[in-house]
Amino acid sequence: MGRVGGRRRDRLRWSKLYTFSCFRTPATDDAAGPSAASDGGSAVGGPGFSRVVHCNNPVLHRRKPLKYPTNYISTTKYNVLTFFPKAIFEQFRRVANLYFLLTAILSLTPVCPFSPVSMIAPLAFVVGLSMIKEGVEDWRRFIQDMKVNNRKVAVHNGDGQFGYRHWEDLCVGDVVKVEKDQFFPADLLLLSSSYEDGICYVETMNLDGETNLKVKRSLEVTLPLEEDESFKDFRAMIRCEDPNPSLYTFVGNLEYERQVYAIDPFQILLRDSKLRNTAFIYGVVIFTGHDSKVMQNSTESPSKRSRIERKMDLIIYILFTVLVLISLISSIGFAVRIKLDLPHWWYLQPQNSNKLDDPSHPALSGIFHLITALILYGYLIPISLYVSIELVKVLQAHFINQDIHMFDEETGITAQARTSNLNEELGQVHTILSDKTGTLTCNQMDFLKCSIAGVSYGVGSSEVELAAAKQMASGADDQDIPLQDVWEENNEDEIQLVEGVNFSVGNNRKASIKSFSFDDDRLMQGNWTKEPNSSTILLFFRILSLCHTAIPEINDATGSITYEAESPDEGAFLVAAREFGFEFFKRTQSSVFVREKHTSSKGTTEREFKILNLLEFNSKRKRMSVILKDEDGQILLFCKGADSIIFDRLAKNGRMYEADTTRHLNDYGEAGLRTLALSYRLLEESEYSSWSAEFLKAKTTIGPDRELQLERVSDLIERELILVGATAVEDKLQKGVPQCIDRLAQAGLKIWVLTGDKMETAINIGYACSLLRQGMKRICLSIPTGDQVAHDAKKAAKESLMLQIANGSQMVKLDKDPDAAFALVIDGKALAFALEDDMKHMFLNLAIECASVICCRVSPKQKALVTRLVKEGIGQTTLAIGDGANDVGMIQEADIGVGISGVEGMQAVMASDFSISQFRFLERLLVVHGHWCYKRIAQMICYFFYKNIAFGLTIFYFEAFAGFSGQSVYDDWFMLLFNVVLTSLPVISLGVFEQDVSSEICLQFPALYQQGPKNLFFDWYRILGWMGNGLYSSLAIFFLNLCIFYDQAIRAGGQTADMAAVGTTMFTCIIWAVNMQIALTMSHFTWIQHLFVWGSITTWYLFILAYGMTLRSRDNYKILLEVLGPAPLYWAATLLVTAACNIPYLIHISYQRSCNPLDHHVIQEIKYLRKDVEDQTMWKRERSKARQKTKIGFTARVDAKIKQIRGKLHKKGPALTIHTVS
Repeated sequence: MGRVGGRRRDRLRWSKLYTFSCFRTPATDDAAGPSAASDGGSAVGGPGFSRVVHCNNPVLHRRKPLKYPTNYISTTKYNVLTFFPKAIFEQFRRVANLYFLLTAILSLTPVCPFSPVSMIAPLAFVVGLSMIKEGVEDWRRFIQDMKVNNRKVAVHNGDGQFGYRHWEDLCVGDVVKVEKDQFFPADLLLLSSSYEDGICYVETMNLDGETNLKVKRSLEVTLPLEEDESFKDFRAMIRCEDPNPSLYTFVGNLEYERQVYAIDPFQILLRDSKLRNTAFIYGVVIFTGHDSKVMQNSTESPSKRSRIERKMDLIIYILFTVLVLISLISSIGFAVRIKLDLPHWWYLQPQNSNKLDDPSHPALSGIFHLITALILYGYLIPISLYVSIELVKVLQAHFINQDIHMFDEETGITAQARTSNLNEELGQVHTILSDKTGTLTCNQMDFLKCSIAGVSYGVGSSEVELAAAKQMASGADDQDIPLQDVWEENNEDEIQLVEGVNFSVGNNRKASIKSFSFDDDRLMQGNWTKEPNSSTILLFFRILSLCHTAIPEINDATGSITYEAESPDEGAFLVAAREFGFEFFKRTQSSVFVREKHTSSKGTTEREFKILNLLEFNSKRKRMSVILKDEDGQILLFCKGADSIIFDRLAKNGRMYEADTTRHLNDYGEAGLRTLALSYRLLEESEYSSWSAEFLKAKTTIGPDRELQLERVSDLIERELILVGATAVEDKLQKGVPQCIDRLAQAGLKIWVLTGDKMETAINIGYACSLLRQGMKRICLSIPTGDQVAHDAKKAAKESLMLQIANGSQMVKLDKDPDAAFALVIDGKALAFALEDDMKHMFLNLAIECASVICCRVSPKQKALVTRLVKEGIGQTTLAIGDGANDVGMIQEADIGVGISGVEGMQAVMASDFSISQFRFLERLLVVHGHWCYKRIAQMICYFFYKNIAFGLTIFYFEAFAGFSGQSVYDDWFMLLFNVVLTSLPVISLGVFEQDVSSEICLQFPALYQQGPKNLFFDWYRILGWMGNGLYSSLAIFFLNLCIFYDQAIRAGGQTADMAAVGTTMFTCIIWAVNMQIALTMSHFTWIQHLFVWGSITTWYLFILAYGMTLRSRDNYKILLEVLGPAPLYWAATLLVTAACNIPYLIHISYQRSCNPLDHHVIQEIKYLRKDVEDQTMWKRERSKARQKTKIGFTARVDAKIKQIRGKLHKKGPALTIHTVS
């Protein structure tokens, strides 16, 4: 790794240009000793600031008293030591497993009516299978962790030599060299970079979601450490704060060459952020592994259980209560019979009785019989339920993984159910909490339109405009035709809105250029020189090509230029300028070079513009300016920023185009585009010299007032501007995001966006993905900068926020407009107060009343806290979705965590329960798979309880009929096979293959999804209904069979039925009844369901035939061939009892479908009668009804756009033609 002869460093000294980001105190002050440290630095060495780092001497940190943790990270639930105890604990959190553990222990005693193996083996199988599944899922997480831990980075090995080492082997104090586009392996102190003044660019998207590059700078004293060899004798000591989760603060000192230098956050590079636009940096490791700030923001992998599973525990409690009750009845009956009747039963030899049936101690015998009864009636609590559910969930997860509709062809990534425990939760989601960057957006802007000198250019249309035009052309009213139909059914080149008014759609778009979708021949190919205001257009293009901080990179192979910009907007502006003929191709320390076409008769001309000052953009200024001198010696100020900021700074003679530009900006905003206003000012030499002297004085000010002084002086020059025009770029969302959000909103889901971006960016994204729209009333909660300094100021800020929340709640309550929509926007500082105990419920109540909620400048910890507040406050299922390490906290905190497997690391995926490659697949994951899985699991559990109650209670009835003797009417093999073989496969097929409607219908009728959040299929009414059905079936099976066979001859010789014949007949009736019941329950049949249902019945007959041929069958020897088979009464009883058990359910479901049908019943009938094909009008009307009324989403926005277009059509003549490009 050592460099021969050194390496040329980039000569750009950005600190000379940047005004706000790269301030460095003079070296004399840096070296002024401890007193020069910041106020926070004075705390170093005290509580919370005890960390000591010996730079380039990592050995000292591997032993006490320091002994810092390694850089190894783990996101798994278990390790080798904790797997067995933790996994066992997870299994016995289930109430039923605890019960069966107790019965397994009791099976070792004489009171058990069954052998120990028959009780212990099923429990071991169930628990073992579940633990294996947990282990496999956690192993996958371990593999993902190892991929991160085994990344490599160059580390100083001594003697000025660097070598590659795994991330997990890094230690505190190591000096590392990170190269361009690599992630930082730990929290580092920046020592130097490839730039001469120690500047580097960092992308923190994994931490705070922001795509804008951050500028970091090293201390002046470490700048000479510019080559590998310079670290040969490097020694220093860092004293700093202890590990903490704060991403934006850092307090510490560097002791180097007997001097002390204050360290601030500008010198800190955090793990999982990425080096951009910088060839390399050198840094020293401060925090490793779980001490790093990003890992401090993460939480321990939680153990999640679905709501259905938790409710199932409650049902188990109820059944256990019933079990104890009937066992008490049985034991009391047994004790009474032992005391009163046993002494008279001489043939039982009561004088030789043991403690289990001692007539002299009936109470003790009753207690022993209680234990026997608890085991005997254990079929009321199905142990196979958990095994079946585990198997069904694994198969459901397999189908999710194999869904071709959630396969991303570009990346080759499929959806992954990383845990199968929460499949049914996907169908019960109430609120979605989403990250923004990388989740909703793909970090790409497209230059689409512009307004120059009061003239709007660009005939392309945004997605919102195109959808509105097509829906209008279809003749649809607001709610008549679903939006998807408009997209699918209208592909003409020209759309007629009304008679004489056309909307032309160009389907043959030119070859696309990344970040440039502009189409207007008036400005292309130099045609702009023929426009009336060509001089203003020239200024507009120069502002695009000069007012930025980007760096051009030339591809040596192709000669093409790409731009490394701080934001995607800047990159789009530079691509647009190049396409217009103004190509920025070179930057030096003091100049910017542009190739201009069409500005002179000589063709392409290279021009140099000298940069005098750069006033960069920040969220407070909302504008950026560059002061430069052109080749003619003119001093110009170019300024771009938010229109409200620019318009306030216009000169009287600079407002010529203000009215037209404002109108265009409003139109662009309604079309979902992001806008900026562009302006300029011509400066006199004397004016600039005077201002420059004052600016230099402010720039070199030391103290807390420096930023205020800089802002004041910058404001002086950014005045008297002349408006040139405005830009409109389309924020490129990930494919299908607006449609996905629209469908989720129609399905009745609430959507919150939690982002680390500044408020303006988050609001723009809200508009782009239709969470916000024109006409929506915004409630913004924020605290002005500086309100958090003193205790009194904090109190005042808190009171101010409470007043804002109260006013917002009052505004929502007093609004009488039923169509009014409110949006809540809150920043991170305000959110810190809003999440406190005395205010969080006020904040949550306001948020619930709003159609959409956007939280800005949110730290990873705050994301998790907001998720917890929503989860606990609303009491409904929450889903969090994100793609970066900053989203791990909320993904783990939510009931369901979904990770986007993007290009920026796998931390979110590793912490998630489900992973998808793009946000748009969330629609299918929830609306299709979630809906199916919820109904399948709910119906499966209800059916399980039904069949076990129907079976288990017949055992109790017979035991009571037989004098509470503990005798079972069924053969042991019948009881063993009931759940394992004879009824297991049909219920598994129900859980895996059942579909009330097809996937296409789920997407066309999104309101069907609400059956899950409303819990229609697993509420107490339905649960108790199924239990009642089981109770009725048990009574019908037992008493009908008892009445039929009580004194009736069934054999040719006149013999009546014995216990074996009655038991076998009753068991046959149970097998028929429960399998016919599941056949009536299923809506969707394939050959698999037919095979399992009818195959189970056939299997019973084959088993009893084969079992009857063996000697072990005892009383059941040849019972089918010789006893029951030849008896017509047996077959008649089977038919009669099966019909008696199922006719009530058939009547119930027929009445419900006829008089009170559910949504899916109506759709099933329409599909069965083919009305969707024969009557399209009715079909579309029904689809329109199946949308939850929503105030957000693409449909709501298109409806608003339609109203606007219709308003314009009333004012304009019939000759109006609107052009668009799709």
